[in-house]
Amino acid sequence: MIGYLDHIDRAAFLFLNGLHNPFFDRVMFTATNTGLWFPLYLFFFFFAVRKYKWNILFILVAVTLMILVSDQATELVKHTVQRLRPSHQPGLIVHIVEAYKGGIYGFYSAHASNTSSVVVFLCILMGWKYWYVLVPAILWSVGVSYTRIYLGVHYPGDIITGWIAGSLIGFLFGQGALKIIELIPARNFRDRSANLSA
Repeated sequence: MIGYLDHIDRAAFLFLNGLHNPFFDRVMFTATNTGLWFPLYLFFFFFAVRKYKWNILFILVAVTLMILVSDQATELVKHTVQRLRPSHQPGLIVHIVEAYKGGIYGFYSAHASNTSSVVVFLCILMGWKYWYVLVPAILWSVGVSYTRIYLGVHYPGDIITGWIAGSLIGFLFGQGALKIIELIPARNFRDRSANLSA
């Protein structure tokens, strides 16, 4: 069964990785850089501030811890499973861009885990009323994740597993953040700020 799934995973990778051209090489190589998406992070931050006011300080701490947990979990699994990235797999013909091959091990994708954890976290805290925030977030996660296949550094299975792991982490942190926010209403922060300035 595992061998069959691995075969499907490789076949899907080779198909998707094979869909390339010089223009998209540059686009995908640029898009995979998470720092490029800083304006989108500000977009998320703006609407979170509108909804949660001073509680945004706690949310920022929660997001930072969540990304740290997500990132370290991927590193732990990568070095435990030790599945080679496609770009490091002997005998596998892979399209590589700018000689970028990533680290040796690729199961599972940190990009997929980190972005999906943020998406699920936002879904829980913002709710579907803010669909115009969540839709770009979902497209961002899918887009960044796809760049990892295009660049030859992850199999689709690495991405899917990353989405599952990241979604679970985002769900746990999102639910935890909601419960704590219910105990510490935004007005308490405003009252404290008023007292300090008085």
